[in-house]
Amino acid sequence: MAFSFPRWANQLGPKLVVAGGLTATLALAGVTYYFTPKYTRVGYQPIQPVPFSHAVHAGQLGVDCRYCHNGVDKSWFSNIPAAGTCMNCHSAVLKDSPKLELVRQSYNTGKPIPWVQIHKTPDYVYFNHSVHVSRGISCVHCHGEINKMDEVAHAKPLSMSFCLDCHRNPADKIRPNEFVTQLDWQGQVDGKKLVADWKVQPGQSCSTCHR
Repeated sequence: MAFSFPRWANQLGPKLVVAGGLTATLALAGVTYYFTPKYTRVGYQPIQPVPFSHAVHAGQLGVDCRYCHNGVDKSWFSNIPAAGTCMNCHSAVLKDSPKLELVRQSYNTGKPIPWVQIHKTPDYVYFNHSVHVSRGISCVHCHGEINKMDEVAHAKPLSMSFCLDCHRNPADKIRPNEFVTQLDWQGQVDGKKLVADWKVQPGQSCSTCHR
């Protein structure tokens, strides 16, 4: 009796199954590794509707972060300042600059400036700014050297491993509260003592951030 297919064809099915499984595994591993914030958002630097330089305001002028983001140490989110905050200074400083036309319009009409959000955690992640800021974690640890940026860029991965590294070793990042918004601070501190004095116990269980 003649065979329609050669004998080696008997092994074709199992080999295709194995090859398909390996391909799917590699594809899943690639997506899991490369489709994380470290690769998809680090370096993200959108063009904003108004050219605002943190290097000038926070760096050269030394404006405290909390002057503009006045809820960052009291709320779970860091608020975007209203145009009125800008006009406290710019009603006199560069008051006729064409670069600030949109700020003046927002101030006069009440229509918010359409800022482009840069730092964003997924909807399934809970993050409270006030908890971190009030316990000695400076802005630079999550946002990079904002005080040196003319245009803010996404500098840190903000991935789960990034957060856990800090939660496991808070003494390495903590600083006295009076220096939290001094972004260029390079002082020495006994981090372990601050952790003990403030009873800092950052959670590492899933429910800490996923609620």
